[in-house]
Amino acid sequence: MYPNLLVPLLAALALALAALVLVALRQPVSRRLAFRQVARRRTEAALVIGGSMLGTAIVIGALVVGDTLNFSVRQEAYRTLGPVDERVVAPPGPTGRAVAERMAPLRDDPDTDGVLNARATQASAVSGAGDRTVAEPRVLAWQMDFDKAARFGAPGGDSGLGGPNPKPGEVVVNEPLARSLSVKAGDPVTLYLFGVPGTYRVERVVPEEGLAGVGLGGRMNRDVFLAPGTLDSAARAAGAEPRSVTFVSNRGGVESGEALTDQVTADIRQALGPLAGQTEIETPKQTVLRDAKQAGDSLGALFLMIGSFSIIAGALLLVNIFVMLGEERKSQMGMVRAVGMKRSRLVGSFTLEGATYALLSALPGVAIGVAVGWGVAVVAAQIFQGWSVGGSSIRIAFAVTPTSILNGLALGLLIAFAAILGTSVRISRFNIIAAIRDLPAMPGQGPRRRLLVVSSALAVLCAFVAVPAVARSQPDATYLMPALALAFATPALLRILPRHTVTTSVAGAVLAWTLLAPVVRPRIFDTPSMSVYVIQGALAAFSAVVLVSDNQRTLLRPVRRLLERPTEGGLAARLAVAYPLAKRFRTGATLVMYTLIVFVLVLLTEISGIIRAGVDGVVADATAGYSLRLDYNPQVAGDRLLSDLRGGPSAPEIATVTPLVNAAGRATDPGHRSSQPLDTAVVGVPDGAITGITFRERLPGLNNDAAVWQALASDPGYVVLDGFFGSTGGPAGDYYDPGDTLTLTDPRTGRSEEKVIAGVLSNGLVFYPGTGAGSTTYPVVLSEQATRELFGTQAQNASALVRTSPGTSPDALATRLQGEQLSSSLVATPIESDIHRQFDSSTAFFRLMQGFLALGLGVGIIGLGVVMVRAVRERRHTIGILRALGFRARTVQRSFLWESSFIAVEGIVLGSLLGVLTTWLMYANSAAFEGLEGGFPVEWTSICVLAAATFAASLLATIGPARRAAAIRPALAVRVTE
Repeated sequence: MYPNLLVPLLAALALALAALVLVALRQPVSRRLAFRQVARRRTEAALVIGGSMLGTAIVIGALVVGDTLNFSVRQEAYRTLGPVDERVVAPPGPTGRAVAERMAPLRDDPDTDGVLNARATQASAVSGAGDRTVAEPRVLAWQMDFDKAARFGAPGGDSGLGGPNPKPGEVVVNEPLARSLSVKAGDPVTLYLFGVPGTYRVERVVPEEGLAGVGLGGRMNRDVFLAPGTLDSAARAAGAEPRSVTFVSNRGGVESGEALTDQVTADIRQALGPLAGQTEIETPKQTVLRDAKQAGDSLGALFLMIGSFSIIAGALLLVNIFVMLGEERKSQMGMVRAVGMKRSRLVGSFTLEGATYALLSALPGVAIGVAVGWGVAVVAAQIFQGWSVGGSSIRIAFAVTPTSILNGLALGLLIAFAAILGTSVRISRFNIIAAIRDLPAMPGQGPRRRLLVVSSALAVLCAFVAVPAVARSQPDATYLMPALALAFATPALLRILPRHTVTTSVAGAVLAWTLLAPVVRPRIFDTPSMSVYVIQGALAAFSAVVLVSDNQRTLLRPVRRLLERPTEGGLAARLAVAYPLAKRFRTGATLVMYTLIVFVLVLLTEISGIIRAGVDGVVADATAGYSLRLDYNPQVAGDRLLSDLRGGPSAPEIATVTPLVNAAGRATDPGHRSSQPLDTAVVGVPDGAITGITFRERLPGLNNDAAVWQALASDPGYVVLDGFFGSTGGPAGDYYDPGDTLTLTDPRTGRSEEKVIAGVLSNGLVFYPGTGAGSTTYPVVLSEQATRELFGTQAQNASALVRTSPGTSPDALATRLQGEQLSSSLVATPIESDIHRQFDSSTAFFRLMQGFLALGLGVGIIGLGVVMVRAVRERRHTIGILRALGFRARTVQRSFLWESSFIAVEGIVLGSLLGVLTTWLMYANSAAFEGLEGGFPVEWTSICVLAAATFAASLLATIGPARRAAAIRPALAVRVTE
């Protein structure tokens, strides 16, 4: 992922490594000090390497997830297209034959590698698999010359279809159809061609690749290939005509040929001349590859956003460790500074030590990151199956690219280097005499004049930038600029107010703004970018922790009596809170790690709960009482199918049938997110037939939902959309409103009309194609009259909505209707079951993200373990004195366990409260939650399980250091510092 970042990241990493090598060569004393510390503290070094390794693994894992999805979607180009770059679909009849003749000269075009003519029709199939009958209503029947098909495409390439033509009475089927019907070579199969059954023998089964998986827009195509003349004969016998389809292969390979699409498309239009207005000229390869990049970038960015919180935790782990190392080595650093070592060389020593940890963690981090990406791919494959329509979901195939490995490795190392360098500079600033005597640092005299001037100027600048950013609801700047203005104003405030007052006020103000910004400017989440969520979470966690850390004594007042008890337990409790209160920075850094990760885990848990709670409301909004959506072949069904539904064997179980007019169109994006035309499924609804499906937004003057449907019927200039129209990935937002316009085009004729959005549907699921169209096909709903006027003969009754009679099972009726109307290729989709299935998959996806984020929780727990290990070593002398005074080993062990429990519980509670509160504010104000009207549930059970698991893991990480502290021998600890 992100090939454009590869060169800058590698250049930055090369500069950083060059600087480190230069320091190591030119400062031998710094080098020896750094490497000696790494070799001496092997346990601590292993923990530091483990934390840094997880940070790198999270970055690489997120990028590998993007690679996997990008590769999986690109495989669609190989499976369903192969050498096919353009597809020309002509209407049945003389026009189709004329199109084929006009396309023939393109074979000699230097930009093409071949032109292949084929005939196709929608069909259905039945097989007697074993002792049961298996039916498949979604079949594409093809007639093409296998010899010409084998030569189609680049010379020496594999078109996916070859060998001899099937003989009369035989067929060749591809693997998806063979799996669906449970047939193999030699088995009989019954095909319904133009509604007439015929029995054929399967001559062979071919892999789904290239022409053997080709279709007319679906992700999975169940293809059957007939003997020459078979389809034409069946059409003549039925008084019908198959479609004429011409495939064009551009010069080059499966992917490289896409670069010539625009030029070849222009050549096709020129060759067709006046017939171009009667045909559909499609560019499926270009669409698939564009969707692949969009899908990979979107999902990769989502996981990178989730992983960002873990990356921040990993950076904080490094910062915390080096702050503790600085505290432990304070006397040593004071001595080397006293004998003449410059501060820059001390910084170099710490930086080399930290860089060694980071470099040692790099390769294991890469391996774990790839493994994490593979695990996500395995789970995601199951989840995407739940989102499929007739098995047409993306088929996940694990993939990793060197670009992502290098990007992740470089980014992980650069983040580690930056954290180490910044911390090294900070800990190198100390009073030499105080450091040698191991005296506590004295508070400064206030900010220096230069710092005061610079910070005040930056505060004014940020405040100036914040005003238009907030007014325009710019996502990142709305959160960031006011927070930075407050932070930069801190030095000026310290001149006039006490430090405690300033810290509490600034942290409280940043936290309040972070939580209330969605209330003041609810449109800040109307963006596909994930950065706004990272900024919001980081600001909330950091400001809350600073606020709590600065007021710990106040928060502990309710338990003061417990702490002051003159018992062994009271003493252990006092020891447990004494060090966290005294070492506020290291405690705060550990708290931020816990708070960040628990915050996001709880937020994901709450969002998942909102989705589950809102499913019944979504069903009501989406269906308005309709139980089934029917999709069928209009060429075979005609008006007969509707008559059968209203008066056939299943009529008593059907209360209402509402036919829909369908056409394929293209539209501009009313949200102006893309300049590319969007593929649309145009749906025409009969006047007055649908009035119960609800809207989340309506045009001013249309006071209720029925008024919107009435306006749609009376004015052909109106359309309605759902909230996902033109979605580019990421959370849904409010990108367009009633009154906005879009241009709707018939791709066959090129005729366009500007339409006004009359309403935005609460849920438009019933209008999405139910036969496995591409995932980037969005419904546009018009009146039936407006649809026929714009799209002419292309607009046909190809779907319907059905209300079932009371007591009828929609799932059972769907199965029965598909059997009764198999000749019409009818696909019946139970709407409620479909919604529940998709919601279950969404919930599973949130669990997948929680599992990915659990790596970050591991970083926090490792961080706590490192802090406790270092605390044992740092307090070795103190523990020896306490033991010499009569403190029992059990008391020491208990104090360490309670100390880690205090930090863990505080982080868990803080993260949980922020997670619930933030989700509630988003639910109340963000457009992403519109239509989910099941209320705001607090997922107590899930949150308690999460808290208990986190707390238990934290205790496990502390048991080892606590036992080591309890095992310290008093005489040895008092006399020896190491």
